[in-house]
Amino acid sequence: MSAFLAKFTVLGSAVPELWVIFASKVLAILAYNVMNMTLVLWLSADLGYSDTEAGFLIAAWSSLMTLFTVLVGSFVDAVGLRRALLLGFAISMLSRAIMTSTTVAWLALPLGLMPLALGEALLTPVMVAAVKRFSTARQRSMAFSVFYTAMNVGFAGAGWIFDAVRQQLGEYGNYKLPLLEATLSTYRTLFLVSVVLSGIGLIAVYLSLRDDIEVTDAGAGSGALETRPVFAYRDALPRAMRLFTGLWQQPAFYRFLVFLTLVVGVRLIFYHMYYTFPKYGIRELGAGAPIGQLFGVLNAVMIIALVPVVGALTQGIPAYRMVSFGSLIAALSVFFIAVPPAIFEPLATSRVGDLIVHTWLGIPGIVDPRYVGIFLFVCFLSLGEALWSPKLYEYTAAIAPQGQEASYMSLSFLPFFIAKFFVGMLSGFLLGNYCPETGPRDCETLWLLVGLMALITPLGLFALRRYLQSDEPERVGIRPAA
Repeated sequence: MSAFLAKFTVLGSAVPELWVIFASKVLAILAYNVMNMTLVLWLSADLGYSDTEAGFLIAAWSSLMTLFTVLVGSFVDAVGLRRALLLGFAISMLSRAIMTSTTVAWLALPLGLMPLALGEALLTPVMVAAVKRFSTARQRSMAFSVFYTAMNVGFAGAGWIFDAVRQQLGEYGNYKLPLLEATLSTYRTLFLVSVVLSGIGLIAVYLSLRDDIEVTDAGAGSGALETRPVFAYRDALPRAMRLFTGLWQQPAFYRFLVFLTLVVGVRLIFYHMYYTFPKYGIRELGAGAPIGQLFGVLNAVMIIALVPVVGALTQGIPAYRMVSFGSLIAALSVFFIAVPPAIFEPLATSRVGDLIVHTWLGIPGIVDPRYVGIFLFVCFLSLGEALWSPKLYEYTAAIAPQGQEASYMSLSFLPFFIAKFFVGMLSGFLLGNYCPETGPRDCETLWLLVGLMALITPLGLFALRRYLQSDEPERVGIRPAA
């Protein structure tokens, strides 16, 4: 028992910078997820785009963000973690401010939404690289578990904010800015919240994060890569190009990309939760439906509870095995909302439905059985996620050569470039054909198709395990479980 508890207390000796990264991750995810859950609704309600047009814009934006994430990793390794974080928070804050202040599409999209893709891309690989930089080998597994937990604290908070603002102002209401003769729609008010959160993150990093420290098993010391003047912004591009081209000369990197390409299948579920689920929830459950609580809060609370325990119990299990098993559970979870809702009628009229809908969500009246199906879906999705997703971060950071952590992390997003574009386009098509705003709906078929695509991950990992799992425990620096 003492050895088990020690796995949780190993971060007690961590440097303060590691905790700054955890706090920054919470703020970044709060800002991102409030905006991301609102985005598809804002495009239709405030800018007037149809489901298909909004889906195309989502596809372009999310693909651009992934492309930027792939390209900026070597830039981050060149300029240093602190500079990259400051730049990412600053661009994100200014971009969201533009999206908040105007409903003119030719201003909001090229000056707000598209630059935001770069700001978010700068934050993603930096924080993963920073967790490795600021933790020892003994601390690393738990550090990534806490990092993933911090991310889900942000998801939970964002889900709560998303529902609270919509319920306070109404789905299509307005908010009058204090001291100003201007009003914001409900969705632009949510963007304003995102602006404030980005600003707090910028201030926190500026005041609290040192860029001249690197942690090794021998202790914390000066990080020469961060302090040499040659790595200022103006000198970053040549070094970034050398780092980027060098990665493609490492044979193991290609196997790594095949592995990540298979993971795309289960990742599609989460993209659909941002770009398909909000409209599905409002259309099937009604305006003001607690979408944020049904996914954002429930998923995050379960991850917060499960991930540290899973991280402590699975330190000796190869990442490949965890990703395979966890992705199977996550993929199968979608079928809870791909079946006719009437299947859950007995649970909806029982104490289970009463606890979910009346007690937790506070919705009066007869329980819609869809709530039960969605609840079970998110529970099993969260269980699968807790098993596979943190291991993916740990795996990526562990195999990255010293000084190239951000490069590896950013290029690990390369397979998701196509996936995000595909989901954005597919989301609008699926909504328009199976779950339109008006007319007959067949939303179960929509989710059936999503579930079948998600099964690509566990089936592919099983089929290619001899090629992809070869020597994996040694490469990531862990021992197979006895």
